[in-house]
Amino acid sequence: MVKSTRAERDGACVVLTTLVGAAGREVAILQADVTRIPNIGLTCNVEAVTYIGWTEPAAMVPLTYVTAVERAGGRPLLLAPTAADVRDPGELLALLDGLLITGGSDLDPAHYGAPAHPSTAPTSAERDAFELALVRAAAERDLPCLGICRGMQVLNVAYGGALDQHLPDGLAEDIHRGMEAGVFADHRVAVATGSLAAVAAGGTDVAVKSFHHQGVARIGDGLRVTARAAGDGTVEAIEDETRRFMLGVLWHPEEDEADRLIGAFVQECRAAAAAARA
Repeated sequence: MVKSTRAERDGACVVLTTLVGAAGREVAILQADVTRIPNIGLTCNVEAVTYIGWTEPAAMVPLTYVTAVERAGGRPLLLAPTAADVRDPGELLALLDGLLITGGSDLDPAHYGAPAHPSTAPTSAERDAFELALVRAAAERDLPCLGICRGMQVLNVAYGGALDQHLPDGLAEDIHRGMEAGVFADHRVAVATGSLAAVAAGGTDVAVKSFHHQGVARIGDGLRVTARAAGDGTVEAIEDETRRFMLGVLWHPEEDEADRLIGAFVQECRAAAAAARA
């Protein structure tokens, strides 16, 4: 259910929209009729890229993330790791209205005190340190943050959690990856009624696209599990209920134009920016 009221603030018309979940959870969203486009930071992969005959290290983001944020009404800004921002990400985050931690290669298990599994892919130390610092600083300043796939795993580790480095070791059937690289698996997740994940995704039974082999082993301090895979119970969403929008999902909403989650995230980023300026 959506409830809206109109009011005047600083001479401008403002709409206060409240999304009401099935269990009564309310997410208040302050929207100006005419507002600037919210700046959404997208963290970059750091890996070798081949183009026009050259192969070299690059900071890049798959275009699906950029397109999804733009389609939702946000301005995607690509964030490459720098030593200065790892030491103090505050100045960078001050430029943003929201932070999206993208998918990609595995997180170094040393960050949660574990040896590497044989299936753990090579990692980027710069990216790991950068994203962990960003999530922790975003939580401190209550900046809206969405973690996707690896991004959910980073969020969990930033809160002190640990990862299962190879889910297939404990599953009778691997429903979380396509049959080959570049092919997403389709499955469903059961989302907790009234949770932020349910409000953002638009329901409690959600069809998703996935491609991952790692997941959550130990939940980070202060996080709540709010979605699990239908069938095998794999943790699919975690959130910090003390923050206005701190959510991690293991699936890939950017790969599905019908998915509502990125749209809800960008809307909340716009609301947070409007509230900060009010």
